[in-house]
Parts: sequence; structure tokens; C-alpha cells
Amino acid sequence: MNHQKEVTGHLNGHFCGKGFLLSGQFSARAGAGAILLLDGSQSEICRSPLIELSPMKGATFSLHGVVIGNRFHWERKEDQAFHGDLTLLRRQDGTIAVINRIPAENYLVSVISSEMNASAPFEFLKAHAILSRSWLLAALERKNRPGLAISSIRKATDSAARQIRWYEREDHDLFDVCNDDHCQRYHGITKAPAGQAREAVRQTQGTVMTYQGEICDARYSKACGGITEEFSTAWEDREVPYLKSIPDASAAHPPARTEERASTWILSEPEAYCNTGDMDLLERILPSYDRETESFFRWKVQYSREELAEILWQKSGFDFGTLKAIVPLHRGPSGRISRLKIVGSNKSMVVGKELEIRRWLSRSHLYSSAFIVFAQGKRFTFHGAGWGHGVGLCQVGAAAMANAGFSAEQILGHYFQGVALKKIY
Repeated sequence: MNHQKEVTGHLNGHFCGKGFLLSGQFSARAGAGAILLLDGSQSEICRSPLIELSPMKGATFSLHGVVIGNRFHWERKEDQAFHGDLTLLRRQDGTIAVINRIPAENYLVSVISSEMNASAPFEFLKAHAILSRSWLLAALERKNRPGLAISSIRKATDSAARQIRWYEREDHDLFDVCNDDHCQRYHGITKAPAGQAREAVRQTQGTVMTYQGEICDARYSKACGGITEEFSTAWEDREVPYLKSIPDASAAHPPARTEERASTWILSEPEAYCNTGDMDLLERILPSYDRETESFFRWKVQYSREELAEILWQKSGFDFGTLKAIVPLHRGPSGRISRLKIVGSNKSMVVGKELEIRRWLSRSHLYSSAFIVFAQGKRFTFHGAGWGHGVGLCQVGAAAMANAGFSAEQILGHYFQGVALKKIY
């Protein structure tokens, strides 16, 4: 939790602070120059810009109203429980950052149980543990590399006619990673029951994917739509050899870079690992709030011309006037658009990359930027493919592979071609 004016929760057991013990209900408020920590009876326990609470004898803590799916279509709040230390840190803007300090392997048990269900096929959980460990350690290496400024990680190119942005995950200043889809889902122990998730992490302990001796910056999304995307469509314009586009199938699919090919591809139902109608499998692998998104392999969204103009004004800050056309300028091999021209009576602009396009064209987010648009009278109809940026591992596809008998090594080798698995601790 970040930039909070007030935080409430429950200490499930005793926690040790600087000169005090505390258990039960607590709250914390941002005050002048400090954080005020209160117990359940609203008595002041301490006042400091930094409050560190360490658990005693297996104690855990709960936080109320944690936001998940921040700014996505499944956004909501829930109460979550956590192992490890609890740190409350006052920011310079007078708000509170709430930080959980936990060993990496324990963090990974929660991640693979939060990203997907802990009841997913075991080989998938093993693959995800290696994947998530690789992403984490690569991100920490990059963040801690001397001379690498945050401005070189998160970039924006804005002008009157172009707004090209992408968002990296290393720009957190007070903590290593956040708890949500911006980094990796981490919902504490609420969704991490002891069992095969913990065993998957234990069996793969210290194992990462490497490419030419370096830990892989392993990316993943929920469902690629049949073809995975290349790195440069979603992020900076550079090639990452192990993040190239591949068919999410045993058979080859030609790339969907042209408008003709994208239309044929998106309006079809091709063979793909992530094209599964097995509802029992989806229930096993997807958390309940993800199952609310029923049509993600192929989807359709409709807007009136006026509604879409209003959404664009809200999300971009620009008044395009009467919308005339939405024109894809560049697509990646999965059909995902990285440059989109919006033409209005007042203004025309080019927007990118993948995530910014999805944000501008929905009150929350479009499922992906792999879409084609039909403008008919007063209506815009979007037909789309996939859920997420599509780069790297396709979570639904990988789970379907595991369910079909593929091993963790085979799954990772399919999505990240040319990598090697290495145990580094």
C-alpha cells in the first residue's frame, strides 16, 4: 500500500517495535513530520517517521482495504494477511508507504498463488516459480546497477501530435516491488495455502532462466491470444532475444503485422494452447476475479461515438471533438498495436505504446491492443484478441500445456527460446 493517509489492520500475535510490543487492531495516520501509530482503543503507541514491526513466534499481520487490479477492469479492495516484517514509512508528501519485508522464496509462494490458483497443474506452478524468480532477481539487479537512473527506465515522448509512453517496473523508490500487476501479484498468505505452491517453490529453489550467462528479464501475461508478442511492442525499441514472438501452439501461425492479416487473425478461432474452453481447467488455474473475465481469447467492445470521445477526453486529457477515425499505424506480430492514430474534428494524435493505447480507449483498460475497429454510423466496435501485453509466457497457455503433460522445462523452453535453467543458490 502506497501514498496512504491512513492505514488500518490487525496484528495476529505480538509484534515488536522500538521499545514496545503490540497486538490486535491498529491504525496509523500520517501527521506533521511523523506517523502516529494507534492501538485498537485509539491510544497512541508511538510517533515516528519510520515504524518497524517484527513478528514474534510466527505472528502474522492483516491489512484492510488493499487495492488489487489497480486501474484495471477487475480493480477492487480486499483484506489480506501477511508473513514477515511490517514497515510504515512517512513519505515527503505526508503520506504513508506500507512495506512488507519477506524472504524471496516466501514471496514467490505467494506470487504463484496470487497470479494464478495454487490448484493449477504442478508443472505449471514450477515453471511459474522459475519465471517469477527470474523476473524478480533480474529486476533487482537492474535497479541496483550503479548509474542507471529511473528516467532511463520509465520513458515518455510527448508532443502536440504524439504521445508515446511505456512503463517499466523498477521505478519504485522506497521498496523493491509492488504487490500488484505493475510488478507481480503478491496477495500475502490469503491465497497461498500450504501445499503444492510451496512445494513448487521448494523444488525449484534458486533456479532461474539465463541467457548468455545473464538472468532473464522474464515477462508474462494472462493470455496471448494465440501468438506471443515481442518486447519492443510494449516497451523500449530494442530486441530481447528470448522475448521474441512465437505461436502459442504446436502448429505455426504467421504473424499478424498487416491490417489484412490482423483482421483475419483476430476474427478467427485458431488452434492455441490459450484457446481453451475447458471450464474445469479455467476454474483450477484462474483466481475467482479473473474468471469474471469470460471472453479473453477473442473479445468485443462497443462504444457510441460520443461515449468514446468522452472516454478519450477523460483518459488522455485531450478534446478530440467528433471522432472520425481510429487508425493502427504499427502492429507487432501478435497483432498488438504499438502506434495508433486518433483522428477527431478538433485534434489528431498518435498514441503508444501497447499499455497507453489500452488505457486511452477504455474507462479501465482494454484487454489488449490486438484489435481491429469498425466505425459504423454512430458506433465504434472493437474486436480483440488476448488479455495483457502478450510478451513472454502466456499464463493460460502454459497452464494448458502443463495439463496436457508438458514439463516445467518444456513449458519455459517453448515461451523463452534459447534460455538455460541454472540453480544459483
